[in-house]
Amino acid sequence: MEINNHLEKTEPENTEEPKKKRKKMGLTSRIFIALLLGIVCGVVFHYLVPEGLVRDTVFVDGIFYVIGQGFIRLMQMLVVPLVFCSIVCGAASIGDTKTLGTVGVKTLIFYICTTAIAVAVALTVGNLISPGLGVDMSAIMVDTSASEKLGAAEDVSIVDTLLGIIPTNPIESLASGDMLPVIFFALFVGIIIAILGRKAESVHSFFEQFNDIMMQMTSIVMIAAPFGVFCLLSRTFANIGFDAFLPMVKYMVGVLGSLVIHCLIVYMILLAVFARVNPLMFLKKFVSVMAFAFSTATSNATIPLNIETLDKKMGVDRRISSFTIPLGATINMDGTAIMQGVAVVFTAQLFGVPLGPVEYATVIATATLASIGTAGVPSVGLITLSMVFNSVGLPLEGIALIMGIDRILDMARTAVNITGDAVVTCVVARQEGRLDKSVFDDPNAGKDVDEMKVQMS
Repeated sequence: MEINNHLEKTEPENTEEPKKKRKKMGLTSRIFIALLLGIVCGVVFHYLVPEGLVRDTVFVDGIFYVIGQGFIRLMQMLVVPLVFCSIVCGAASIGDTKTLGTVGVKTLIFYICTTAIAVAVALTVGNLISPGLGVDMSAIMVDTSASEKLGAAEDVSIVDTLLGIIPTNPIESLASGDMLPVIFFALFVGIIIAILGRKAESVHSFFEQFNDIMMQMTSIVMIAAPFGVFCLLSRTFANIGFDAFLPMVKYMVGVLGSLVIHCLIVYMILLAVFARVNPLMFLKKFVSVMAFAFSTATSNATIPLNIETLDKKMGVDRRISSFTIPLGATINMDGTAIMQGVAVVFTAQLFGVPLGPVEYATVIATATLASIGTAGVPSVGLITLSMVFNSVGLPLEGIALIMGIDRILDMARTAVNITGDAVVTCVVARQEGRLDKSVFDDPNAGKDVDEMKVQMS
């Protein structure tokens, strides 16, 4: 018996060691490694591998494209059902409509204010570095067809945007992934469930269970994240290389500099002042989500990981994040607003169009409003940019000039977009007493998010 007991005790000890070794390589590490390897691989393919069947057909437009887009589609597959169920559960759990209204108003105010600040930062940085002065127009590839396409895009009025929030057919909105109507309908359903109480207990339970299913599905899909990130970046840099960046260096510096200032100064001040938490701890815990958003260039695909990270790593009540994060992915586009601000200064200087205080105020207002209802998908900022340009009489050819390098900037501003969503969520949750500071301050909290283990019950 003593021997058997001894064996029973020693067997788990032997199996624990390899498990601990495997844990060292979490999701965060794998994403960063895939990100770096993808950039290196793309550059190698662009400069060292000759054009032809192998490079272009087999790898760039074949393997890299299929795996990369396949992964994005998997994430997008999760977005609508996850957002809908999360918001229904969040609204139903909050219960008090007054509290829900308070959370909604605070969230909207912070989102609008941060976007307006973002545009102001971009305009300031743009005027300081003057990205449009001294640029050789002949060195820039101009796609006139693209500018015509953008110019032909219909401007959506504020009235249409507001009315578009209310779905005429909720099923159609769910099917098409139109997020604002989805959010509105989900809130409505959640509030009704809360009002009915016990009468709708079974429906409430259904949505909670379905939400758990979607979160588990997210964990499974995230196993493929490093492969998707690698292929997405490999294809991007294989197509672009670095040659297209050289004539536009000042413009890129303006956009990237504004993004850094807004992310590391404005957001950190908001966290320190309004949420009263350690900004450095936030950055440490959120950097993997930023890397994921950078590689995918889509806010919507990042929603599941964003909610999970805020919940497990920062102690934010899921009832708050399930409302604020999907809403932010739809209406809070600080990174996009920054790009629009710098693009306005760049184009105005390039074409010699004078802009005064009135025009700058118009840009701030238009860019802020243009972010509302913008879809969280790659390169959508170029579409809304036409609205901003039209508001101050800038030629749409300026948009065509920056399209060639927009992909890499789109990746960077997406990372800022989703960071803004998380910062505002932390602020609102803290003010509503729904942020567990002990979890936020714990550097080891949420290790299961990094590992993304599939738990089998």
